[in-house]
Amino acid sequence: MNEFNILFMIKYIPSLVFLFTCSIFTSCHEQKKNTEEPVLIENGQMPNIAVSASGILHVVFGEGDSLLYVSSSDKGLTFSAPVLISVVHELDASHMRGPQIATTTNGVTIIAGNKAGNIFSFTNNGNGKWTSPIKVNDADTVAKEGLMAMNADGQNVYAVWLDLRDKHNKLFGAASKDGGMTWTKNRLVYASPDSTVCECCKPSVVVKGNEVYVMFRNWLNGNRDLYLIQSDDAGNSFGNAAKVGTGSWKLDGCPMDGGGLGVQENKVVQTVFRRQQKIYSCEANKEEQYLSDGKGCTLTIANNKPVYSWINNNDLVCLLPNGMHHILGKGNSQRLATVNNENLVVVWENEGKIYSEILSIE
Repeated sequence: MNEFNILFMIKYIPSLVFLFTCSIFTSCHEQKKNTEEPVLIENGQMPNIAVSASGILHVVFGEGDSLLYVSSSDKGLTFSAPVLISVVHELDASHMRGPQIATTTNGVTIIAGNKAGNIFSFTNNGNGKWTSPIKVNDADTVAKEGLMAMNADGQNVYAVWLDLRDKHNKLFGAASKDGGMTWTKNRLVYASPDSTVCECCKPSVVVKGNEVYVMFRNWLNGNRDLYLIQSDDAGNSFGNAAKVGTGSWKLDGCPMDGGGLGVQENKVVQTVFRRQQKIYSCEANKEEQYLSDGKGCTLTIANNKPVYSWINNNDLVCLLPNGMHHILGKGNSQRLATVNNENLVVVWENEGKIYSEILSIE
C-alpha cells in the first residue's frame, strides 16, 4: 500500500464511517416518524372507534346528516372507503355530541341521535349490510341534549343518555341482549336531588359481562363533579352513585367535559376528568392525581393499564403506560382503542377532517 492510500484512509475513512452511521440512524429515525404520522381518513366530525375480537378497527363519524363508517383490517395502517349507514335528519355530530360504536359477538352496533331528541341504533352482523334504524328511546324526543354513550361485551349492549322526559335532565339507559337488534324499556339510571345532572357533559359507560359501569357529571349544591354508578344485573337496576375523587368544582355553568372511564381486568375502575383547567386521573374510591393542565380528556385500558389523553393549548396529548407523553398535533374529540398488546389507535377531528394514528404502548 503506497503512501497516498495510507493518507487517504487516515484522513477520510473516519468521516465516511460517520456519514454511514448517520445515514443508518436517519433512515431508522425517519421510519419511526413515518409509522407515527397521522392518517387522513375522511371529511367528518365526532369520530368514535371500536375494535373487534379479530382485531378489525371500526370507526363511525358524521358529515352533515350522513352517518358514515370505515374499517381497517391492518390495525390502522389503512382504512376502507366510507360507507353511508344512513341519512339522519339533523344528525348530532358536534360539541361532544356524536355517534357511538361498539363491537359485539356477531358484529357492530352504532347509535346516533338527532336534534329532535331521538336516538337510533344500526347493526351490521358481518354481512356488509346495515339494519334500518331502530329507535332506542321509548318516549319521543327526550334526548335533546344529544349526549350519550354505549358499550358492549359479547351480545350485551348498554346505552346511556341525558333524558328530558320530565323536563329535567336525568340519566336514562337501555339494554340490548342481542347485539343491538332490539332494546329494553328505558330505565332511570340516576336522578339528581337538585333536579338535574350537568346538562352539557357526555356520560361514559363500560360493560363487563352483567356489570355496567356509568360515569356522569352531576350537579349537587352548585358543584359539578363526576360520579360513578354501577349495575350488577345488566342494567336492570343500579346502586348508589359515588363521587369520583375528593375535590369539588363549584361552577355556575357547564364545562362540556364528561371525562373518561375504563375498567381493568381485576374490576378496578379508572377515570380521568377535568376540574377547572386541570386534568386528574382517579381510581375509584381513591384520591385523584393531577396529570396536567388541559381539557377534553378521555382514556382507554391497554395491557391492563390506563392510557390517558387530553387537549393542552389545542394540542392532543396522550400519556402512555410507560410515562411518555405523545403529542398528536392539533385537534379535538379524540377517542382511543387498544388494538393488541403492542399498539393502540387514536382517532380525532381537526378542522372538519378525521385523522388516526397508531401509538406503541410497549
